[in-house]
Amino acid sequence: MCYSAMVEESLKRLARHGATERIRRDAMKQLLRFNRPGLKPRDVPKWPKALEANFDNPTTEEDREIAALFAQHRAARRTGLESGLFKQRARLITAERTLATKPTPKAQSEQRIASNKVEWHRDQLANLDRREAKPTDSRIYPFWYTLVIANVDGDRVIMPMRYHCRLNGKPASIDKKFDGLYNARRDNLEGFWKDLFGKRHAIMVAWAFYENVALEDFERRALKPGEKSKNLILEFKAQSPEPMLLACLWDKWESPGEPDLYSFAAITDEPPAEVAATGHDRCPIPIKSENLDAWLTPEGRSKEELQSILDDRERPYYEHRLAA
Repeated sequence: MCYSAMVEESLKRLARHGATERIRRDAMKQLLRFNRPGLKPRDVPKWPKALEANFDNPTTEEDREIAALFAQHRAARRTGLESGLFKQRARLITAERTLATKPTPKAQSEQRIASNKVEWHRDQLANLDRREAKPTDSRIYPFWYTLVIANVDGDRVIMPMRYHCRLNGKPASIDKKFDGLYNARRDNLEGFWKDLFGKRHAIMVAWAFYENVALEDFERRALKPGEKSKNLILEFKAQSPEPMLLACLWDKWESPGEPDLYSFAAITDEPPAEVAATGHDRCPIPIKSENLDAWLTPEGRSKEELQSILDDRERPYYEHRLAA
């Protein structure tokens, strides 16, 4: 499972991979306006900071409108974080007062939790208006939005889509019922994903991907008696100067009274030997640049031809390291 990825968010660099240097700005505005008050935390749109950077210096009226919507989002986010920080500070003070008079395990736990949450809120606030770029600004997770390249409404465009695919016609509750739909297993493309495979293809341009691996699998051993499994997060990066063009499927979900949702899933397959050796059993599929046009225009192509594109993939060597 490709649970996280370091993606390319620059419109100019994305345009080099078969799309015009334009984003579907109507979709971007719709996404930003979807962030209305009262949304559950899981439903509040999230995206990497690098996506916003495309609109730091707007030159058109439409881009200025998008930049203003981003500013509104940051203002609302700041209000929420400041409120959360106030609550956690109050929680910490209460715990410290209790510890000063009657130390208890519960008070110690409250102090530790509140201290961690105070620090988290402070970090989030400091990051909110930061301008200098960091590598982590381009990292995405399930249910986050990122820019992908796809043929939408007859045009090849750079499009903001959510990294967790909700198939049209399915209830919104499928997001919770099947929380792994950010990946599409290749061996199920003609099963669960049959309505999208051969119809709606996309690519996610990525520099690295991240996987959860059990420590005992990483060390290729059985758990010791009484030992609990521990999780490692590994970063896998291809030995290549070029980013990976990861094969994806996408859909447009529509429901009366609800905003349209564009979302996608990365296709995964059996891993190469160096990935399998770390204890992980899946890997995204980087297609070759010469197959890009065929992949993004699947209509009228046979399933055999499309499967052959996935077979004729880039096969880089993946270096790995422990990641946060």
